[in-house]
Amino acid sequence: MTQTTDLNAIADALRQHDRFLLVTHENPDGDALGSLLAAALALRQLGKDAVMYLPGVTPLPSEYAFMPLDDLVREAPPDAAERVLLAVDCAKAERIGDPEALSRATLVLDIDHHHDNTRFGDVNLIVANASSTSEVLRDVFAELDVELTPALAEPLYIALVTDTGRFQYANTTPKALRLAAELVEAGADIHAVFQEVYESVEFAKLKLLARALDRAVVLEGGRIVVSHLLRTDFAEVGAAEPYSEGIIDYLRAVEGAELAVLIREQLHGAPAHKGSLRSSIDELDVSAIARRFGGGGHRQAAGFSTDLPLEEIVEQIREGFLAQRAASRA
Repeated sequence: MTQTTDLNAIADALRQHDRFLLVTHENPDGDALGSLLAAALALRQLGKDAVMYLPGVTPLPSEYAFMPLDDLVREAPPDAAERVLLAVDCAKAERIGDPEALSRATLVLDIDHHHDNTRFGDVNLIVANASSTSEVLRDVFAELDVELTPALAEPLYIALVTDTGRFQYANTTPKALRLAAELVEAGADIHAVFQEVYESVEFAKLKLLARALDRAVVLEGGRIVVSHLLRTDFAEVGAAEPYSEGIIDYLRAVEGAELAVLIREQLHGAPAHKGSLRSSIDELDVSAIARRFGGGGHRQAAGFSTDLPLEEIVEQIREGFLAQRAASRA
């Protein structure tokens, strides 16, 4: 296995092969879907055969329904074993959602920006200081002389704007802003993206948000804000599972909050609970807290899944928070 962050190694692998199966992480967000679509468009522009694959039946978040993802397949194609697997924005192999995906692939390529990426590929390009996976992909596309068309610029912009929190998170670097300008110049419709992603909220999602806000509690003098959603909440307000996406940002915005936590019961299968963690302070690495449950992510945004009961989840998160804050003061 090649442990590398060499841009040329990934570019060479993409040049040398013609058939690809593109995957990202389960419960995809804007960076995952934008990077997936952008990779497919770029490879097709180069004359490659690229299939986008997202295992499972969970619907995509409705705010991304406007993206041209009609040819995304939800079951592995019959020729999957004959294709190179390209994973984008996925820090761990198990997050692909298909346990056999890696073992049957002829070659595995891994392009990501999560600092805790396990480098599960045969060739890995992990740029931990990149704002988004789309930023990493843009460099790859430039190396491959891919033309930055409006159709390609828009999913890259969607990935960039969502993973930087509309250019408000700490990962909004000068390079990220320069990339945004380049994508706008190339034809990304930023007004349409803003309307679709941020101003097309279903009423059921607002009802779900109301339940999460009603259950929110503060711990450690307000430094931790925690809420949870029950499986029955989704059914009662008519919300699909992806509707919980973004709710945690309202908790993170609470004055004095150093850690925001949203725990929800999974609608389908196991594990029983899925947790999301957010922080706005550099001294707190929420991915380290997520790893207590086998999860991971970024320093300021991470997630996990677990079968532990709600009370124990909250207690372990509290302990992890206190341990880190004590270490930062030592």
